[in-house]
Amino acid sequence: MAKGILNAENYYLLLTIEMDIVMFEKYPKKRTVLPEAYRSIYVEQYKKNREGETTASGLAQKMEAWLHKKIAYDVKEDYNKRTLEIGAGTLNQLVYEKTKYYDVVEPFRELFSDSPLLNRINNVFADIDDIELKQQYDRITSIATFEHITDLPKVVAKTCIMLNPKGTLRTSIPNEGNFLWRLGWKMTTGLEYKLKHGLDYGILMQHEHVNTADEIEQVLNYFYGKNKCSCFGIGRNFALYRFYESSDPKIDLAKKYLKSIETIKPE
Repeated sequence: MAKGILNAENYYLLLTIEMDIVMFEKYPKKRTVLPEAYRSIYVEQYKKNREGETTASGLAQKMEAWLHKKIAYDVKEDYNKRTLEIGAGTLNQLVYEKTKYYDVVEPFRELFSDSPLLNRINNVFADIDDIELKQQYDRITSIATFEHITDLPKVVAKTCIMLNPKGTLRTSIPNEGNFLWRLGWKMTTGLEYKLKHGLDYGILMQHEHVNTADEIEQVLNYFYGKNKCSCFGIGRNFALYRFYESSDPKIDLAKKYLKSIETIKPE
């Protein structure tokens, strides 16, 4: 009997890993190659968009305040939650919260190197792989980043392991893949980009946004037992942005997935 139970457990483990591979076989995704005309202005344009320096990006930034405020809601009164932000960019989330312990993952140092908010950061990591999995956070956050990540299941799996048992993963994203989001950028940032540079902003968006909002939700639902979704609009299908509060991480499942893609080395 014991042998039968063991075999069943082994079968379930193998079946789970096979399901992981099938569900996430398109990851890591391949990013489209950006033409030279786009690459030459990439960093400058990216930073201006993040800081709202152009007319269109300034308007977008006012609307994107919703993303930041939803993320910051849980620390309106409690500033002591140990936080990790994935994709911190210009550190603009710190404008919306006073969290005392704040680590960030951000590969592009050009975005924050001259930020006046840098002195509020405890640790800067270029990649989530640089963080030891024994690190524990009360909250892990991400604003307009998950749509950019080519190996999203791996990143979300790691958040499960680094999150305290009662902690939350708080994610704000554009409603990529839906009509209203596409119309929004075409009529604002896309039009401005075309007039200023003579380039199709859609090519840049294809390069940058490798995941749709629905794909991101699928990954969150797989690795977290509870996911609350709020929309800046009328439901998921007619909204500009989405926000997710994820809790009850499936730690064992996350570990199995990470082992299946060989990101955890055997001790």
